[in-house]
Amino acid sequence: MTVRKQPVRRCTGCGEHFPKKELIRVLRTPDGEIVLDLTGKKSGRGAYICKSVACLKKARKAKRLESSLECAIPDEVYEKLEKELAP
Repeated sequence: MTVRKQPVRRCTGCGEHFPKKELIRVLRTPDGEIVLDLTGKKSGRGAYICKSVACLKKARKAKRLESSLECAIPDEVYEKLEKELAP
């Protein structure tokens, strides 16, 4: 039996590497819409952030999600992310 390799992605907030399933994907669709992709399977350009409010604040302050997705991020997306990360 072979062991499958787990995909690893980097958090845009803290820069740490985590398994893909432990991160939340923010996605820019081919239409230019910004959405949260909780399944990780939608098509488009994605940026990952770990499930920490501190990392989200770092990424927002430094505009790291905007640079990763190469477009402006509306405030509604940040609000959805904060609700998703709330305990």
